[in-house]
Amino acid sequence: MKHVVKIAKLGDKEIVLESGKIAKQADGSIWIRQRDSVVLVTAVSAKEKKEGLDFFPLTVDYQEKLSASGRIPGSFFRREGRPTEKETLSSRIIDRSCRPLFPEGYQNETQIIATVLSFDPDADTDVLALTGASAALTASDIPFNGPIGGVRVVRVDGRFVANPTNEEREKADLEIVVAASRDAIVMVEGGAAEVPEDVMVEALLFAQQAVQPLIEAQLELARELGKTEKRPFEPPAVDEELRGRFREVAWGPIAEAYAISEKAQRYAALSAAKKAALEAMKEQLGEAYALHERELKGYFEDFKYEYMRKMIVEQGVRIAGRKPDEIRSIWCEVGSLPRAHGSSIFTRGETQAICTATLGTGEDEQRIESLMGMRFKRFMLHYNFPPYSVGEVRFLRAPGRREIGHGALAERALRYVMPSEEEFPYVIRVTSDIAESNGSSSMATVCGGTLALMDAGVPIKAPVAGIAMGLIKEGDKVVILSDILGDEDHLGDMDFKVCGTRKGITSIQMDIKITGVTKEILQAALEQARQGRLFILDKMAEVLPEPRKEISRWAPRITTIKIRPERIKDVIGPGGKTVRDIINRTGCSIDIQDDGTINIASPNQAKVEEAIQMIRSLTQEAEIGKTYLGTVRRIVEFGAFVELFPGTDGLIHISELSDQKVKNVSDVLSEGDEVLVKVVSIDRQGKIRLSRKEALRDAGNGANPPTKVGAKTE
Repeated sequence: MKHVVKIAKLGDKEIVLESGKIAKQADGSIWIRQRDSVVLVTAVSAKEKKEGLDFFPLTVDYQEKLSASGRIPGSFFRREGRPTEKETLSSRIIDRSCRPLFPEGYQNETQIIATVLSFDPDADTDVLALTGASAALTASDIPFNGPIGGVRVVRVDGRFVANPTNEEREKADLEIVVAASRDAIVMVEGGAAEVPEDVMVEALLFAQQAVQPLIEAQLELARELGKTEKRPFEPPAVDEELRGRFREVAWGPIAEAYAISEKAQRYAALSAAKKAALEAMKEQLGEAYALHERELKGYFEDFKYEYMRKMIVEQGVRIAGRKPDEIRSIWCEVGSLPRAHGSSIFTRGETQAICTATLGTGEDEQRIESLMGMRFKRFMLHYNFPPYSVGEVRFLRAPGRREIGHGALAERALRYVMPSEEEFPYVIRVTSDIAESNGSSSMATVCGGTLALMDAGVPIKAPVAGIAMGLIKEGDKVVILSDILGDEDHLGDMDFKVCGTRKGITSIQMDIKITGVTKEILQAALEQARQGRLFILDKMAEVLPEPRKEISRWAPRITTIKIRPERIKDVIGPGGKTVRDIINRTGCSIDIQDDGTINIASPNQAKVEEAIQMIRSLTQEAEIGKTYLGTVRRIVEFGAFVELFPGTDGLIHISELSDQKVKNVSDVLSEGDEVLVKVVSIDRQGKIRLSRKEALRDAGNGANPPTKVGAKTE
């Protein structure tokens, strides 16, 4: 096989695509590189259609090998285990970008595998894998209506940067991952620090222009490899005559069903309509019905979507007569769960989320092993979608890709308004259990999560709300739908979710299925989403307008103190003995950080104060001019060494024992005596000089003759 190398430039960055050298038995394989990051992406598709399916069986797996950053996995078996959250989210991004570009009706099992083999922190690999997936499909005979390019865009100091360095990402106030073709944006995923809608639109258009060199490089690569022809594929034939006859039978009952507002009754009516329509066709077709049953069922699903689009475009009416910009009824409450630190129930139409906020200490941080090394996460949001929320029976298993993706979207929406660790030293976990679902459950999670955080007394910068939107474009007519239902999901030509505060956007997710979405259409769509968001925020404010001033009485009280970093060893003690003793005696949780910050937590404030005093006694510093009651630890010929507090000693010279001449130190002091001393000086080496006579003078006893501590005076 011919080995071909192509280089695409994104500003001053080079992305190298190679094919024909590695994994040659795959239908398509790409070795993609930026700086020292290398990803191998392969695409394989079965030669025959898999029978009995009514969906496209595409599998995408993005995997990071820790050897890519010179690390050995920390697990017991020292090998990679189940996919990490980053791997799952990256797989979803590739899937969402590529899936719509396969031809309608293509049902051959297809697998895309992206393996990170080398990792450079300044060239993140998820967007390389996205471009590599498109390139692998383009440079193969698999039917694919690409190519597309993937890019990460950030805004730093008011300017947009494509595929930024790690430092630029940390400074950015906007970060999005975008997949785009020559003519259209295909997928968007990202967040921002409350940026206005027009800034987000500019970022999207910048991203679309940025990927054009990647698209050209893929087309050139395919041409030079001789992979411009695709394998024969004929979409399923449509029997127009049969479809027309079936439409006459099914159309009326479908229209009647979609006039019903309640989901359960509507679904029951649609099921009855489908059954009746199929029975009618069975009578018409006789024995031939069995040959067309599956085909007819597919037509029925098509009719449902056709009817909804027709009603929206032609009459401006949605299911149950709702207007395009109308938001379902909202009710919410907070403090629903007495022992939770913060809780809320958020209900919008037939979608309901039960949310909690739990406050923890530094011990509760999530530890994540990644290509960047071990990192710690202080804010987590976990989304759960039990089967009863949609009236189904299903085994409860570990969270799936959808749940992880929805949770990540909601977490990103709230992350930008969370207080810093200095402002609020708690680890925070938000959970969302969907009790009922009819569309927009991830957005209900954002709203409910905000209320739960405020109920817990977390000082968030501003309340956040989210809304799911749809867009339908027929010719020159564009209709934007606010707060879409489950039935309306994937109905439109553009589905998007927008979260934010009154000030601006904090999270966005978009899937665009058509070309011709102009800047003006994007602006109109985001503006309608903003209006919907403000409406929801007003409803939330009626229940709880701002965070509570006090945290729950069930939450741990955290008090933060600072010590000098070099005194950390005194608090920890040999092998952690000292800090364990403090924990055992007080029952407090103690989190010590490298900069000398110590967080002490307990529901009992008295125990916190006790722990603080113990730590202070271990780490307090002697101050010049201050008087202390110390203990004599050692007598020497020229004076006495006195322990002011554990770990801190000073010397009283014999001349500083009394105003009168002292011949022998032992005439005045003995080891173990408690003695009042004043700190006279501390030299550069930290040696402390003490004076007993000045301490006594300050106490008004300077005229007394030298006396042993504890002895009787005449």
